[in-house]
Amino acid sequence: MSEWSAWIGREESRRDRIDPGAFGRWLAPLDRQAPADGTVPQGYHWCLALPDAPTAGLGEDGHPLRDSSPASFLPPVPQPRRMWASSKVEFLVPLNVGAAIERRSTVASVAAKTGGSGHLVFVDIAHETLADGGLAVREVQSLVYRDPPPAGSPPVPPAPGPEAFDPGGWDAHRALEPSETLLFRFSALTFNSHRIHYDAPYAAGVEGYRGLVVHGPLTATLLLDLAQREFGDNTLKTFSFRGVSPAIAGEMLHLVLRSKDAAFELGAYASDRREVMRASAT
Repeated sequence: MSEWSAWIGREESRRDRIDPGAFGRWLAPLDRQAPADGTVPQGYHWCLALPDAPTAGLGEDGHPLRDSSPASFLPPVPQPRRMWASSKVEFLVPLNVGAAIERRSTVASVAAKTGGSGHLVFVDIAHETLADGGLAVREVQSLVYRDPPPAGSPPVPPAPGPEAFDPGGWDAHRALEPSETLLFRFSALTFNSHRIHYDAPYAAGVEGYRGLVVHGPLTATLLLDLAQREFGDNTLKTFSFRGVSPAIAGEMLHLVLRSKDAAFELGAYASDRREVMRASAT
């Protein structure tokens, strides 16, 4: 994809610190207690070293504008709908409250594809999160940009069907209903102003969703929370997830986990067995 080749290898670095107050505000929406050893649970790195574009620099969807200037970290692909499609994460050492954070990010690839929903552009970003100078988390994040839905398209995802999710066959199961309040607080924690997570008229009328969309990294965080409930804090070495279908606020979400060979399989499902997220861990 030659028109975006100038962005491959483009880098940016951001700094932060794990502030006790901010960390407490992350624990509150998840109804969690802080680990007694001063570490922070896995998944908190998604709240660190965040993009801080001014309000005047946001697009209609709430994401920072992208252009062809050298200052634009992400390429100005024309497809307007953005999703966090997947991530592959390596947890090298636990993060600690008070640690100085540096996040180094590199555009690893840009690729155009055609799918059932039209033209797609995938942007892979390699992130390294350093804590007090040492590498703590390594991640490859895949963003996907899509065309707008054709006029008259049915809302996504479809209305729930008559089937019922059966947690049999899974080692652990937790059911919860992500509320609008939870979505709002997670948007604030991650400085994510994408309107599909809090602006219902925009989510339905512009992007074609059936309701407010649960953040992909929020679902991933809830799966990591399920693993923590089973195995304890900071026990995973790797965690990979891929979004399959949107989860909608106010609808039951089933989080599940089971052993598979030498690893673990995790998933998130709607009440009618529709797969929302597929994940694995070691």
